[in-house]
Amino acid sequence: MQHLLPRIKALATETAADTVALRQHLHANPELSFKEFNTVAFVTAELTKLGLSPQPIANTGVVALIEGRNPGTRTVALRADMDALPITEQNEVPYKSTNPGVMHACGHDVHTSSLLGTARILTQLRDEFEGTVKLMFQPGEELLPGGASLMIKEGVLENPKPASVLGQHVFPMLPAGQIGIRPGRYMASTDELYLTVRGKGGHGAMPEMNLDPVLVAAHIIVAAQQIVSRRASPKMPSVLSFGKVIANGATNVIPNEVYIEGTFRTLNEEWRNEAHEHLRRLCEGLAESMGATCELEIRRGYPYLENEPQLTARIRAAAEQYLGAENVIELDQWLAAEDFAYFSQAADACFYRLGTRADDGRFSSSVHTPTFDIEPKSLETGPGLMAWLTLNELAGQ
Repeated sequence: MQHLLPRIKALATETAADTVALRQHLHANPELSFKEFNTVAFVTAELTKLGLSPQPIANTGVVALIEGRNPGTRTVALRADMDALPITEQNEVPYKSTNPGVMHACGHDVHTSSLLGTARILTQLRDEFEGTVKLMFQPGEELLPGGASLMIKEGVLENPKPASVLGQHVFPMLPAGQIGIRPGRYMASTDELYLTVRGKGGHGAMPEMNLDPVLVAAHIIVAAQQIVSRRASPKMPSVLSFGKVIANGATNVIPNEVYIEGTFRTLNEEWRNEAHEHLRRLCEGLAESMGATCELEIRRGYPYLENEPQLTARIRAAAEQYLGAENVIELDQWLAAEDFAYFSQAADACFYRLGTRADDGRFSSSVHTPTFDIEPKSLETGPGLMAWLTLNELAGQ
């Protein structure tokens, strides 16, 4: 396998300009979750140009196979997400979003173009490796229930069944040419909380005539934090945050109800379930003790993401061969969420981060901001590295 390393690097360099052009087209034409109709048509056309036979899945997803010699020996799956965010872009670049209020602010255009670049490399090497590469272009990562869960339900991890699943994600905290990786539990589960506290509104100067839901809601918000500080193990990262509170009264008006939205995140499914019950009992009990009522809806989101340790060790070793050990960085746990977690719960998986910042500090805006952009050199690193990692996994190295 080592003899292919310089060839893969050469192909990554040769195809880099085309990969950048693919990314710029996708960036200029973003589409929201589960509405990626033009995007999937574009991806399908690009895969067809490579002589592949892409198949639709999960409505706006697509899957394709690259078969090497003896395709039944081993399969590795590669995933890219395709959806954009409801953000108005502020970058003044030739490839600025042409879809008002929609922007590829999380780098899914990079993921998609990078995987297309990987496909270009691997199709030229299909006589050099044994096994099958499954390309998974996924819709709806940014919106529950997550396109990954839908693709799995429709059998994307079957026929053929992959031995491992790889995914990459942009990371502006690292410069182009580096990646970040972490074995074991890496990203958090995510649940959405919707709480309504009901009392009896009235004049703010006559509180004795009312049942103030604002006061009850304030007690709930403060008390709920003890679920993390006193119920969770200090060794288990957990986050409970409330980001939206609507009372909709006035300086002298106590409203009838208060509406609250929040999120709960952790890295353990058993504790996640326990925390839901603790939160439900706390909200209902505290409201009742103060004479009010409440309704708590918990919308269960993505599970936690775990990088299978042995697979991740192999990926790290191969990445160090490709990039140099100094360019493969150990990451901390991160309590953001990613629906790649569904793949990590269903198969051996590794999800790593692709550096996208320029050496001079440009392109350092965080994801999910209107000024996010990338150093184009990362689109030489991304496709070549993933091709190299894939061939190493197919060879069982």
